[in-house]
Amino acid sequence: MTKKLAINQWAEEDRPREKMLLHGASVLSNAELLAILIGSGSAESSAVELMRKVLEDCNNRLGELGKRTVDELCRYKGIGPAKAITILAASELGRRRKDEEPSERKQIHCSKDIYAFFHPLMCDLAVEECWVLLLNQASKVIEPVKISQGGWASTQVDIRCILREALLKRATSLVLTHNHPSGNVRPSADDDRLTQALFQSAKVMNIRLLDHVVVSDGTYYSYADEGRL
Repeated sequence: MTKKLAINQWAEEDRPREKMLLHGASVLSNAELLAILIGSGSAESSAVELMRKVLEDCNNRLGELGKRTVDELCRYKGIGPAKAITILAASELGRRRKDEEPSERKQIHCSKDIYAFFHPLMCDLAVEECWVLLLNQASKVIEPVKISQGGWASTQVDIRCILREALLKRATSLVLTHNHPSGNVRPSADDDRLTQALFQSAKVMNIRLLDHVVVSDGTYYSYADEGRL
């Protein structure tokens, strides 16, 4: 009889967790995804083999799997109440996700939209903070990211950190924003240098810097509105 190999004895590219890290969740089969959830199989079957058997008994339909009871799943050697509950909990999460209304991302049209987005975050700050707003091809918000926090009158910004965030989130454009606690939104020479350096660096990466907005309570300055981008 051929001795069964545990998952941790498989080639690394065949292990579900490692496979997911290397190639993403979309390349995994349903059995492999479920194997990650239960963690281990039985003495006779690996977690993947066990879940493949369970799915076969469910006509390879996740909907049918989600209708099984804890007792029904526990009839399989290698599945106890904890694993059965984990499987059914994942099934319920999948059902709820399907029922959810997709969230509408805010679209940025102009500097006024940028100010409205960041003013609640920055209006009461006593020190300078620099944020980047990552946007997709349609100029809809992917995520705001705080890049740095400084003192009373300045903050240090590393352009590499900004571009790293943009690349990781697959942003095609971005907006730079920082506040002036003094209330004077006129940009400094350092602000000008940062804007131009980021504009040129982002351009190399095929990412557009749409605007750099200096925010204060009740007012703002936009490089794009002033024709400086």
